[in-house]
Amino acid sequence: MLYTEILNDNKDFLTLYKKGKYSASKYSVIYVKPNGKPFNRLGITAGKKVGNAVSRNRAKRLIRLAYRMSEVNMPVGMDIVIVARSFICSVKSQEYCGYMEKYGVQDINRMFRSFAPNKSRT
Repeated sequence: MLYTEILNDNKDFLTLYKKGKYSASKYSVIYVKPNGKPFNRLGITAGKKVGNAVSRNRAKRLIRLAYRMSEVNMPVGMDIVIVARSFICSVKSQEYCGYMEKYGVQDINRMFRSFAPNKSRT
């Protein structure tokens, strides 16, 4: 991944869940929060509701692939956590990649812009 490091500290995940913005779909939930660094940090989770270990690993692989393919269209300088939902296991990889490029990137950009302070002209 070009502009991305791995997010693996539990404290960062909890901060993102509480203070970040989110976008939910039938495939996944995307949490976003600015980090003030010149790179993104990505965390991926798949809970037991997704299925057995094979299903959870497949879900994480799908999310990683979709992120890698749409990474160049995302703004830099934010923490992202993508939580897999159980429906992601019944989807082909091309379908989820298409969803991420079409809707996921739009949602991430919209949420990232909403964190920017609105400067009113006086």
